[in-house]
Amino acid sequence: MNLWDMNTIKGVLSRHGFHFSKSLGQNFLINPDVCPHMAAECRADGGGVLEVGPGVGILTAELAKRAGKVVSVELDKRLIPVLDETLADFSNVKIVLDDILKTDLKTLMETEFPGQEIAVCANLPYYITSPVIMRLLEERLPIHSITVMVQKEAAERLCAQPGSRACGAVSAAVRYFAEPEILFQVGRENFYPQPNVDSTVIRLNVLKEPPVRVDEEKDFFRVVKAAFGQRRKTVLNALSSGLSFHRETIALALERAGIASNARAEQLTMDQLAALCNELSSENE
Repeated sequence: MNLWDMNTIKGVLSRHGFHFSKSLGQNFLINPDVCPHMAAECRADGGGVLEVGPGVGILTAELAKRAGKVVSVELDKRLIPVLDETLADFSNVKIVLDDILKTDLKTLMETEFPGQEIAVCANLPYYITSPVIMRLLEERLPIHSITVMVQKEAAERLCAQPGSRACGAVSAAVRYFAEPEILFQVGRENFYPQPNVDSTVIRLNVLKEPPVRVDEEKDFFRVVKAAFGQRRKTVLNALSSGLSFHRETIALALERAGIASNARAEQLTMDQLAALCNELSSENE
């Protein structure tokens, strides 16, 4: 089945009475070059691939050509008969009808990919981009990389280097678990229906160990969230209003961490964020 042909796609969708859902961010790829490129970049190499939101199965088919097994988690039950038709030629694909934000991912991976390291690949809707990525990273699943297509602005945020103006709380959180890289751009004309924004494919190479040492991991993320929560304020003022520490305590922690009292969160490196977190954690001892 030629899934790049618009008449073919429309015919399949029509046969199953499928209509696009704006609330689920359903825009399917129709450029014949994008999915093979994306599937190659995910580095499945005959192993296991977890896909999030297979759509009509265009990327799924490309992954199945390269992977030993593909498990795709799909929320929209209306797509199941569509996928049964479009992926009929692939015996190494399993569709799981579930919400990726609620699925027991550890059990799923242990059951479907026993003893394997897994690649994650997905064309993610904007409204679940950060929650999905952070869940995949925070649960420390047996995955070596996450290759995803996201909105261009989201990609820039996710891949921003701490210490740069583009950096935000999610940028620092991602850097704690992975080394992100931008792979290639995908214009809006490559989708059906055509969205109002362009997309970018990125890969997060999951780290074996965090790049910085923190005394309390949960404290690190609390500090990061509070520091970036009020970007126009200095770190001192943002943490004073966002955490239950006295202003004097935060000022002393900044001094001990070697951070200027007028610094803003976007100016801090991962090492500085970790040092600040550790100084504040010591105050709770």
